[in-house]
Amino acid sequence: MFIFIFQTIWLFIDDLAGKGLDIVIIGKFLFYLMPNLTEKVLPLTVLLSSILTFGTFAENYEFAAMKASGISLQRAMLSLIVFIIFLGGVTFYFANSVIPASEQKIYNMRRNIAKVKPAVAIEEGVFSDFEGMNIKVDNKYGEQDRFLDNVIIHQKANNINRVVIKSKSGELISSEASDIIQLVLKEGHYYEDITTKSNNEKRQYPFAKANFEEYTMNIEVPDFSDVDLEEERNVRTDKMKNVSRLIQDIDSLKNDNLKIVGAFSKNISNRMGAFVPVPKIDRVDSLAQKNKEIKKDTTALASTQLADSVETGGQKPIKNIEDLFQDWQKTQVVNSAKTSVSNILTSIQGKKEELSKRYKIYNMHILSLHKKYALALSCVILFFVGAPLGAIIRKGGMGLPMVIAIVLFLTYYFIGVFAGNYAKEGNIHPILGAWLSTLIMLPLGVFLTRRATADKGLMSFGNVIDFIKRKFPKKDKKEMV
Repeated sequence: MFIFIFQTIWLFIDDLAGKGLDIVIIGKFLFYLMPNLTEKVLPLTVLLSSILTFGTFAENYEFAAMKASGISLQRAMLSLIVFIIFLGGVTFYFANSVIPASEQKIYNMRRNIAKVKPAVAIEEGVFSDFEGMNIKVDNKYGEQDRFLDNVIIHQKANNINRVVIKSKSGELISSEASDIIQLVLKEGHYYEDITTKSNNEKRQYPFAKANFEEYTMNIEVPDFSDVDLEEERNVRTDKMKNVSRLIQDIDSLKNDNLKIVGAFSKNISNRMGAFVPVPKIDRVDSLAQKNKEIKKDTTALASTQLADSVETGGQKPIKNIEDLFQDWQKTQVVNSAKTSVSNILTSIQGKKEELSKRYKIYNMHILSLHKKYALALSCVILFFVGAPLGAIIRKGGMGLPMVIAIVLFLTYYFIGVFAGNYAKEGNIHPILGAWLSTLIMLPLGVFLTRRATADKGLMSFGNVIDFIKRKFPKKDKKEMV
């Protein structure tokens, strides 16, 4: 836990440094982070402690004494197995109750700390609510992130964005003695929709547009000394929910997504004029009318061919729909079709991005739900990996066991991270993404437990060599001659 806390401090150093926070607030911030770290710390702790404990037993010939007394490895592990199962249950309760509460505390505290420095409230690459306006920047740099690149601002008036400002660069200038922040924009454009009272003037869509080399905006900010750093907000993400809430929200998200997809599909079908419903014909009626239709088709075929030849003057019948129009009409028809298809593709692309975000949220809820179960079971499985491995390598202390434990844990951890990222994007099923690392460790635990129970080494190289010799026997020199 001590190691992971230091790693977390480096991750959040930008949120904590230079904000004038006292040691109590920083201590609370780290304390609220500790439950979230148990997802990484606890599996590594179980794996390392089991390897060290059973490795020390084997190194000091404690297992040899147990076996001489008729005590098997399973019996020696029985009390620890009961404890690990109990630890798995406690871990599930911890993941279901404590971690969601700590996640909400951390979220609220980070949002409130961001108020202490205005530049912190502006995130890179997304629109952020900054003192009554929406602002987006591509990059922040310099002292206290005061310099901004590619600034886009939407100013609000009666909850309507009527003013849009774009500039290549910007700078935030503030002073401790003043409650005013100056936002200096350079090399940009200003656009404003002008509100009018007359309906006739509204139909003309009046606007004002200007270019500027430098434009200064004075922004009055509140007194940050009164900011409550532990103010609560009613915001719930997937990590802030327990099992019952996750199950409920997963069902609602699924139903909402299906409704949106169905409504959009119906809208596109209506716009295209496709998939017109065809009246169903009963099988009995169709079989009864089949013979009549065959007779009618044979008699109608001759009359149709005769009529076509008379109407077309003996020419071939029309096979392409474009032949029904004149040359100047064909161009209009083709252009109209291209415009219609282009509009439909634009609508589909926009809806695709919206649905990908919605399904990502849906996948994250499923992933968070199953991670709570996987975390509890991982403690049990990693114990059955570490304990037999310690008995096999017969080495205690902080040397080789520590290296083996770290290698196994990194394998387990990185598989879980990659699987989780793939699951969020929908490349694999979220259930598989939550359980993949645990399922990979399961056969390893079974294999090591069987080897340790049979008092065998990690791998018998003699058997491997014999297998290779049987597959590739030597040829006698006489036979070669």
